[in-house]
Amino acid sequence: MFLKHNKWALLWALVILILCGIPGRDIPHISFLEILSFDKFVHAGIFFVLILLTIRGFLVQINFVKLQRKAKLIAFIICVIYGGLLEIMQATLFEERSADLFDFIANSLGCVLGLVMYNWVEKIFLVRIIK
Repeated sequence: MFLKHNKWALLWALVILILCGIPGRDIPHISFLEILSFDKFVHAGIFFVLILLTIRGFLVQINFVKLQRKAKLIAFIICVIYGGLLEIMQATLFEERSADLFDFIANSLGCVLGLVMYNWVEKIFLVRIIK
């Protein structure tokens, strides 16, 4: 049951991993988006989605009651750590990538926004999408 309810969060985390592993030369560079720091909005957005999916998965699973009770806190910690680990992997494992403290901050900000806005988003979207 745990994997069934968390499959979307795990799949999204895999998508993030793949995107972060793309070599730098393969990422398109559009000058006006760089001026607006569009990259940071993307980082915040993908982690906003990740924490929403993770919280929802933790809340609806029934195998781990303590995880269910502390779903928001545990999801937040996991997602922030994951964002940090991705930056470390970009610095050490991935080709033509480098760690960026501001990317980590954007990842974490996306997690904070998702945590704060979870109840509102759940009412509007998540209950209908993830059952």
